[in-house]
Amino acid sequence: MSRSDYPPGYSDSHNPLYGPQGGNYPPPPAYGFPSYGTPQPGQPSAPYPTGPNAPLYPGQPGGYPPGPYPGQPAGPPGAGYPSQPPMPPVIPPTIPSDVLSSDEGFAASDGGWDSLSIRHAFIRKVYLILAVQLLITTGIVSVFTFVQPVKYFVRRNPAVYWASYAVYIVTHLVLVCCKGPRRKFPWNVILLLIFTLALSYMTGSVSSYYDTKAVFLAMAITVVVCIAVTVFCFQTKVDFTKCQGLFCVLGIVTFVTGIITAIVLSFKYIYWLHMVYAGLGAIVFTMFLAYHTQLLIGNRKHSISPEEYVFAALSIYVDIIQIFLFLLQIIGASK
Repeated sequence: MSRSDYPPGYSDSHNPLYGPQGGNYPPPPAYGFPSYGTPQPGQPSAPYPTGPNAPLYPGQPGGYPPGPYPGQPAGPPGAGYPSQPPMPPVIPPTIPSDVLSSDEGFAASDGGWDSLSIRHAFIRKVYLILAVQLLITTGIVSVFTFVQPVKYFVRRNPAVYWASYAVYIVTHLVLVCCKGPRRKFPWNVILLLIFTLALSYMTGSVSSYYDTKAVFLAMAITVVVCIAVTVFCFQTKVDFTKCQGLFCVLGIVTFVTGIITAIVLSFKYIYWLHMVYAGLGAIVFTMFLAYHTQLLIGNRKHSISPEEYVFAALSIYVDIIQIFLFLLQIIGASK
């Protein structure tokens, strides 16, 4: 029996089965795996990375950046992902008091078309006040959007946001419900300035959570919508002031829906519910802008008294800011 049927012994297994090969062929790799920390034969030693994003070998690109990513709002360094943007303030539409009462001393009344000179002077005064309000708000939103320390301060101090919300509610109720402070100079101007600063701070706080492109796009769309609605109200023969009951119902429905949406979203974020509320709010406040503009013009069934320039400026200002905030929610969520 020249050939054994048994496996080779221990000493035979350690002898090379094949002789040395000629030429420049490299030797075969050794059997088994290198011990821990031992470099692979023929490969440069590579220490373990110091962090999750460090490159494994020289010249190798690192891992994914820690953020922010394109389209993601920037946050303070080391803070990770920013928190969810706060729910914009639930602001009821400004409804003239004669919708709820027949008292003729309130803002809207069945007055006839007064002299053109008085009405034109009233319109110029209202739009001048409105322009100052919008300039203040635009400046504050720009600062909160571009100045990073201010943006981080707003995000780290939500108590200031809610304090400004309380100031807004108080001044809004005083200006809408109290005829004396609303018509008496200079208290009406002081209250209107405090009201504008509070609402501007809230608007800037909400805008600081969104991308800069989304903020500018919402601003541009708001400007186009406001100009289109104003031109339409000056040209159309449709009288929105006759539908006071409809606007009262729309205001109540929008306000109650906003409260319910804010409560639901505080427990669980539902994208479609947020978008439905934002779309409804943008449409309703666009209609209110048309309604308040026709009350300002004065050549319809109902008009605002020339003494109520503060009330008229406040009403249109709230409509414009709300349209901007609702559009910002829609555009920001899509990004």
